[in-house]
Amino acid sequence: MTETTLEQHDFGAEVGRLLDLVVHSLYSEREIFLRELVANAADAVDRRRFEALTDTTLSPPADAKIRIVPDKDARTILISDDGIGMSRQELIDNLGTIARSGTKAFGEKLAGTKPEDRPSLIGQFGVGFYSAFMVADRVEVTSRKAGSDAAFTWASEGAGKFTLAAATRETPGTDIVLYIKADADEYLEPMRLETIIRKWADHVTLPITVAHDGKDEPANEGTALWRKAKSDITEQNYAEFYRHLGHMFDSPWATLHWKAEGTLEYFCLLFIPSMKPFEPVEGDRDAHIRLHVRRMFITDKGELLPHWLRFVKGVVDTEDLPLNVSREMLQTTPILARIKKAMVSRVLGELKNRTKEAEDYNRFWENFGPILKEGVWEDSEHRTELAPLLRFHSSTQEGWTSLPDYVSRMPEGQETIYYLSGDNGDALKNSPQLEGFRAKGYEVLLMADPIDAFWPERLDSFEGKKLRSVTQSTADIASDAEQPDISPLLAALKEALADEVSDVRATGRLTDSAVVLAADDTGPDLQMQRLLRRAGRAMMPSKPILEINPAHKLIAGLSSKLDDTALIADAAATLLDLARVQEGEAPRDAAAFARRVTSLLAGSLGG
Repeated sequence: MTETTLEQHDFGAEVGRLLDLVVHSLYSEREIFLRELVANAADAVDRRRFEALTDTTLSPPADAKIRIVPDKDARTILISDDGIGMSRQELIDNLGTIARSGTKAFGEKLAGTKPEDRPSLIGQFGVGFYSAFMVADRVEVTSRKAGSDAAFTWASEGAGKFTLAAATRETPGTDIVLYIKADADEYLEPMRLETIIRKWADHVTLPITVAHDGKDEPANEGTALWRKAKSDITEQNYAEFYRHLGHMFDSPWATLHWKAEGTLEYFCLLFIPSMKPFEPVEGDRDAHIRLHVRRMFITDKGELLPHWLRFVKGVVDTEDLPLNVSREMLQTTPILARIKKAMVSRVLGELKNRTKEAEDYNRFWENFGPILKEGVWEDSEHRTELAPLLRFHSSTQEGWTSLPDYVSRMPEGQETIYYLSGDNGDALKNSPQLEGFRAKGYEVLLMADPIDAFWPERLDSFEGKKLRSVTQSTADIASDAEQPDISPLLAALKEALADEVSDVRATGRLTDSAVVLAADDTGPDLQMQRLLRRAGRAMMPSKPILEINPAHKLIAGLSSKLDDTALIADAAATLLDLARVQEGEAPRDAAAFARRVTSLLAGSLGG
């Protein structure tokens, strides 16, 4: 190449400023440069294949691929393709002018955006190529247009000028040579380049190779399984991809694969695991569905499924977004909103269908039921659909049961769905809170997940039946039997416990226990109160109600000892602590509780 054949062109002052902005502001990750250049190369090959449909002389070679060749000694990276190539004028138009629609329009739009919005403009204005200058001091592009024998080299150091010169290339296509900056040595390592390809372009159908010691090694899987017809995929293919996708060792419990066509086209492949992951999904509440645009990975943080479906793994691939879609655009574009709606509908439909096989569905529920309940709490749009999918243990049934099953068993006259929530399922089965409900033949749903203290309030009712905590339903099961009058004892206990409870009252809902705690009908139930106290979130801590069984032998004995104020004071504190222990709570003062029990036992033994 001689000086006489070298043409020098100015980007122009305006374009130079924009180029500096592209290099330093538009991208948050430097490694994106390789994704952009690979995407351009893949598009060039696709375009050549398309144009060859009407001009067979343009057909790319049968072994068309993208070659990436790092050279540590020369400090260069070569990205080579067999694509459509560019003519001299196309090199000027495509690389010498940022935004074919005009640099002024690009600048005006860029000036009015926040930094986090700017990546979406790259796709709109075609400036992804310039990301190469994030890692390169100089970029050379040698290209030969398919159907032409002429080749040209475009070169620039990204400083406002570029040169153009005649060149030679044996075949059509494009070679890009990056002269790597001193602080970008990592990109000269073949392993680092392979890692980037596997992250961002693993499923580009065109083979991509990275040179190791002079030998081209495959760097991408090259198969976008989700774009294949279901009839061409085996269960083993699905299972292998699922394990690759989520780093799982099980087989999927459910596989959902479909292609949407019409005004919006996309491919979707989703999996529901058959086992919990080793890292609990409770720690990360985001759903990490992989978003691809034309097979190219974009992000797994696009919020394509709600938090309460975060156990679902999968891929969505669409043609209807720019490759460089911004995070804000992901959150606001109606395209993704429609895709998300369809995905949620598909998953809920699959779950509903699988409930027909109870044993099979129960396995799913034991893995991910607590997460699904979050949807009832936070998603008003899908709350009604989710309710029949919930499963519970019960005071009268073995195994799991559902809200529809509960309602079908309700005796005549029962208008409320009763539940009891707590920390331990086994303890709930033996709770004195159930005594009156058992006596009346009412079933109670037992809930031992932390979220169970929250979602019933949001659901409120099911099939016209109100949901109500048994700790707030004492009036529903009040006994009609005549009870001994223990008003003096109640007054004495209430006075002794004035700082600990909001009320002390007689109840007819106990059959075996002497005492039980209850919650006010208008406030949070007992379990919610406990959770709020533990979290330090109770602005005005609610005091429980202590309910006394007048028919119990212990209460009758205390009623005859009202003159012994010291005994009544000790008994009041002990009864309250007993009620707390029954609820799975610790006594307020364990040592004092032990002393009182010891003293009462000694007294009963005549000590």
